[in-house]
Amino acid sequence: MNVLVMYDRQSDTYWSQILGEAVEGPKKGAKLTPIAALMTTWDEWKSLHPQTKALVTNGQGGYDSYTGYYSSNQAGVLGEISKDERLPRKQLVTGVVVDEQPVVYPHSTLSERIVVNDTVNGKPLLVVYEPRSRTAQIYSREVNEQTLTFLPSTEPGEITDEQTGSSWTLLTGVAGDGELAGNALERIPSTTSFWFGWKDWHPDTLVYGEQAPIN
Repeated sequence: MNVLVMYDRQSDTYWSQILGEAVEGPKKGAKLTPIAALMTTWDEWKSLHPQTKALVTNGQGGYDSYTGYYSSNQAGVLGEISKDERLPRKQLVTGVVVDEQPVVYPHSTLSERIVVNDTVNGKPLLVVYEPRSRTAQIYSREVNEQTLTFLPSTEPGEITDEQTGSSWTLLTGVAGDGELAGNALERIPSTTSFWFGWKDWHPDTLVYGEQAPIN
């Protein structure tokens, strides 16, 4: 279904990349513990973490052999498994699963709003978007047992919360100024992918700003 399958050398179990779950073999049904990661550009990462060292293999540097694939309408190697026209098949989305309910945030929508305050299965989420690098990040809106509501800031790369007026760095979630200075938002593990890949594995997904799928 157009998503990487890995295997572990200890048990020869096959694992789905997008599910983080064993799909075939002795450990079938076991789930890995997800950790938060950030899909962004090298320039954006360097600006956030200037002391970073990078591993470059095969001497390829900045060359990306998938450039043509990104701009085409091709849906992977095998094509789509299911039809869901709520979004274009190559729309970039950032998805999260909250208590078994998947939901995606289209980058086309995020690029217009920058900051989204949402609630999924009772969990308050903050979704932010940095348009220059097309980077999305998902946080919990709960800090010190208080649910915050966030707004864009007049300062580039920052957001503020309505409750205390504290300033937070957009892609690190750290408060640098105000009553909550020094606090950090909890990063929620998420996946950035094309729409066709996400919805084939999560057919019951919600789409922020769209209706539920029609079965």
